[in-house]
Amino acid sequence: MLNVVLFEPEIPGNTGNIMRTCVATHTHLHLIKPLGFSLEEKYIKRSGVNYIDNCEYTVYENWDDFESKNKGIYYFYTRYGHKPHSDYDYTKHTEPIYLIFGKESTGIPRSILKPHLDTCARIPMTDKVRALNLSNSVAIVLYEVLRQMNYLDLLRDEPHKEPNFIEEYEDEL
Repeated sequence: MLNVVLFEPEIPGNTGNIMRTCVATHTHLHLIKPLGFSLEEKYIKRSGVNYIDNCEYTVYENWDDFESKNKGIYYFYTRYGHKPHSDYDYTKHTEPIYLIFGKESTGIPRSILKPHLDTCARIPMTDKVRALNLSNSVAIVLYEVLRQMNYLDLLRDEPHKEPNFIEEYEDEL
């Protein structure tokens, strides 16, 4: 139901980090060409560690290709948005939700944004920066959506720890 969409991503490290975040949250990743890198690059693999093999992603030739194959609610995250990302109620939808982010250098083209002005959001920040790092922005928005949805089926405890791992800790000094 949750999807992250990267429109023409340029930096392999950002995409690798986002792939890891998508694996951690059971979120499908959509990559719209042209990509500024090869998905085989070592930077992608380094950023995604060994998790990217578990990332479910789809690559599209262009925006029209993506839009023709994916129906649902589109939210766009752009410095031109007038509402904070947290003002939307993401829980009211029964159809798939697509969280759409633009390329690092120029964002999402205005021609794509204009028909969707009611779902263009901005992460609040000072006037000292134009935008946050793409992978940070994806994590901020995705976790706000998940928070509103009570984190769906995500684990709340470390699956590999012993029961009461911290509670039973005794200082060795």
